[in-house]
Formats: sequence, C-alpha cells, structure tokens
Amino acid sequence: MWSQIQNELKKQGKSVYWLSKQTGISDNTLYSYKNEGREIPFSKVCKIADALGISLDDLREDDIDDKK
Repeated sequence: MWSQIQNELKKQGKSVYWLSKQTGISDNTLYSYKNEGREIPFSKVCKIADALGISLDDLREDDIDDKK
C-alpha cells in the first residue's frame, strides 16, 4: 500500500512531512510504514486518503479486474 501512497505524493508534489501535518500521523510512524513495511491501520489509511483527496480504492494493491 505504501507504494500507492508514495506514488500519489509524488504525483501531487507533496512530502511525507506534509502528509504528517495533514493527517496528524507522526512522520516517524509514516516512515515506519514506508521503511519497515508495517501494516497501516484502516483508520490511518482513511486519514491518508482524505488528505490526498483520493478514494480508498486508489490505495488498493490488487486489481479487481485481474480476478474476473
């Protein structure tokens, strides 16, 4: 999931620091998701999607169409 978040940050020209300030999630916590591969709790995923102005579906790693 972090790769989708990072792609969206890059696309919007935003930083992890910006995301931290927008979501109230510490930058240390965000970096642990990025660098340690920690699973992101759903409540925090919702905050991240809201801050980026995207839907939760945009953060999915799998493609539903591939399963049809």
